[in-house]
Order: sequence, then structure tokens, then C-alpha cells
Amino acid sequence: MKAVAVFPVQRRIGLVDHPEPSVSSPTEVKLRMLEVGVCGTDREIAAFEYGSPPPGSEYLVIGHESLGEVVEVGASATRVRPGDLVVPMVRRPCPDPSCAPCRAARQDFCSTGEFTERGIRGAHGFMTEFVVDDERYMNVVPPGLRRVGVLTEPLTIAEKAVLEVWKVQQRLPWLRPARPGQPPGHGQRAVVLGAGPVGLLGAMVLVNAGFETTVYSRASGPRDNSGLVRSFGARYVAAEGVTTTQLAEQIGNVDLVYEATGASRVAFEMLESLGTNGIFLFTGVPGRKGPIEVDTDLIMRNLVLKNQLVLGTVNADRDAYRGAIRHLATFASRWPQALGRLITSRTPLDEAPALVAGQPTGIKSVVVLE
Repeated sequence: MKAVAVFPVQRRIGLVDHPEPSVSSPTEVKLRMLEVGVCGTDREIAAFEYGSPPPGSEYLVIGHESLGEVVEVGASATRVRPGDLVVPMVRRPCPDPSCAPCRAARQDFCSTGEFTERGIRGAHGFMTEFVVDDERYMNVVPPGLRRVGVLTEPLTIAEKAVLEVWKVQQRLPWLRPARPGQPPGHGQRAVVLGAGPVGLLGAMVLVNAGFETTVYSRASGPRDNSGLVRSFGARYVAAEGVTTTQLAEQIGNVDLVYEATGASRVAFEMLESLGTNGIFLFTGVPGRKGPIEVDTDLIMRNLVLKNQLVLGTVNADRDAYRGAIRHLATFASRWPQALGRLITSRTPLDEAPALVAGQPTGIKSVVVLE
């Protein structure tokens, strides 16, 4: 069967004839892959910045944002059935028996670093015609979300981050809703750094949670997503004309910053303007560049005197996947046009190598396999 793969040693990406997998254990399921999203991680792997094939393979099948249809189930599988739409999880537990997070099915907090990630590290990904995996990693998507289900995995980034915010900020009991039905973020101000897919999905989560949400982005011209941002109730500010300090002055106390750029300079500039009792969420992973100048005295003073928190978050657990699927349904009801506009292109599998190796265009590119 066809698959898109990178050959790290040869520094090559292309279509390969990959062996079709078969169900070999009672809890495995076979998926016919429908769509696979392309993100910055895939492009970095295609540029050979990282990405490792499974042991014994010279290539790595890429793709971790996916939507598939169940076509076969093992004899003991009970969570899914043929015909179900599913999104598989990405990370798999490490084998170390002393790793408490992995043994508790929270491999997103793996303490050894020996986990595998499908399409990224040590395990083939989903940009291929068929995939076999254990049913415990499957998350069922309602049929009504067929056109946007591939956005589930990138949305889990925001879901896990916000779940952790609610847990951490329980230390501030006055933030609890004042009356029944009031959203948990009511009265709080959030800034989202970046207007790419992760930033826009994160902004939707925050607006839906009741935050006064501002998206701050350097994108302009054809990549200006200001109209899209406004269509789901957030504010858009272009970074070209407004500094992070000026942005904070306009907003008032910034209660939450959701970083979704991977750009360390703008992130640390915004960190200097985080408000009292605020929390700063890092989700991006910057590449190695030259050093930047940071006012460490100001940042440290603010962290102490303003009771601030800085939180990094990566990957996602089952609760985040479930939350992402629920929120996709909510967004499809509240903002159907805005949600649909996040997917800006659909490309056949044969053209995927050029798509992944090329420069990004639009918001979210998706490879179609059916």
C-alpha cells in the first residue's frame, strides 16, 4: 500500500510501498485512513530536523493528525466497531516498569523519555492507506464531524492545556463561577499568541469557556486571519503595529497567555506583561536559534510579586481527546463557517510529499487518502 515516508539517512521524502498491516491480537483494530493533517512537526521531520524510524526500518511513515474508519476489529475489541470514525492517539507508553505516568496510562507525562510517537519517534505514522493499532488508543468521532474530525489531535493541545489551567487555578477560589451556567472563564482576559491552527483552535476553546480573548499574530497580508478570529467572538491584534507592552495596556490585567507560535522572543516579551495571578502556557517548541535578550530581573520579580505561574504542556491524554471531540461538536454548532475555514486545502496522497516538504500555505492542509 502507499505511504508517505522520510528516509533520515538519505535525507529523502517520498511515496513508498509500505506493507499492509493485519490484525494480530484480540484487541487490535484495523483502520482505513481517511485524512491526515499536516503541521509544523511534519515539516520539521521532512526537513530532517528530527524524527526517527522504528527499529529495523530505514524510513519513517509520517503523519500524526488523523481520522480513520474502522474496517476490522479483533475478537476482544469492545470500544469500537466496523464503520466507526476514530482518531488514534499519538504517544505510546515507554516500557520502563518504574515509569509511574506510563503505567497509569498518562504517557503524556512520561518520565523516562523513552516513549514512542506514531509518525514522529520510533513508530510509523498515519499517512498511509491502512493502520493497525490497539483499540485503547482509539477515540470515536460522531459521523456529523466527518469533515472536521481531523482537527481533533491539534485541538487536544488546547484541551490538555486548559484542563491543567483549571486544576492549577483552583488555588484561586474566587474564580469559580458566581452563578450556575456561567462559563468558568467569565470575567477573565486571555491572549493567544499566534493565528495558526493551534492558536485558532485554542482561541475557540477560550472563547467558548467565557474568556475575553485576544489573538496576537504577526501574520499579515494573505495570511491575515483577523476576519476569521472576529467571526467566533475573539479580538485580533496585528503585532506589526502593537508591541506586547501596548497590548497589555489595552487589555488590562492579562489572566492567561496561550502561546502557540514556538517563537521564543515574542513569548518572553509577552511573559513580561503577564498580569497578577496570571498563568502562561507554553505549547510551542522553538528551533535552535541565536540567543535573545530577556529582562530576567523583571520576569523573576513579576513571577514572585504577582503570584504568576508558567506551565509547559505537551501531547495529550484520553480526557483531552474526549474534550476535543466534544468541543468540535460545540464549535460546529456555534461557528460552523469559522470551523470549516480552518481547513484550507485537501490534497491527494500522491501529492503529499511535495506538500509536506514545501512552505505552508493557508491555515490547515489535509492529505486525503480515501
